Amino acid sequence: MPDETVQPNGGLSPATMTRNQFVARFGSIFEHSPWIAERAHDAGLGPDQDTASGLHAAMVRVFRAASEDARLGVLRAHPDLAGKLASAKRLTAESTGEQASAGLDALTDDERARFTALNDAYQARFGFPFILAVKGRSKGQILENFEARVDNDRDTEFATACAQVERIAGLRLADILPD
Repeated sequence: MPDETVQPNGGLSPATMTRNQFVARFGSIFEHSPWIAERAHDAGLGPDQDTASGLHAAMVRVFRAASEDARLGVLRAHPDLAGKLASAKRLTAESTGEQASAGLDALTDDERARFTALNDAYQARFGFPFILAVKGRSKGQILENFEARVDNDRDTEFATACAQVERIAGLRLADILPD
């Protein structure tokens, strides 16, 4: 068993964690998809994965190597932006904070209606929710992205949504690990 190196934030470094510790800490980085953390740990972690960028690269490799159906499952695990789960307070802690940081927890009735219509149209067209790394974006910027992407073809949108999932994972890791 490797030495238990302590991170500046007081936690163990990823490379020294047991599989259970690692999955408990990083299993939600990719929304409701702990299998990505499990496979990243199983592939072996070293000092290069003790940083946000290093661990992100390892987890992204797992995500990209997965079948299209598995990646689609990750996309479908994401909540709608400002959707029913948010209203019911049933988002993960990470999603709740991300959506709140963009003001999606304080929409006007007209804004909520617009998000609902776009969510419904997008979901019907693509079979997965609209995914955008909202951290650092305004409601207006999010709506602009939404409106621009709803008319994409499925292949383009699948690739874009996967890239956004990877971006969200990177932002989440940057919040908890040094780089």
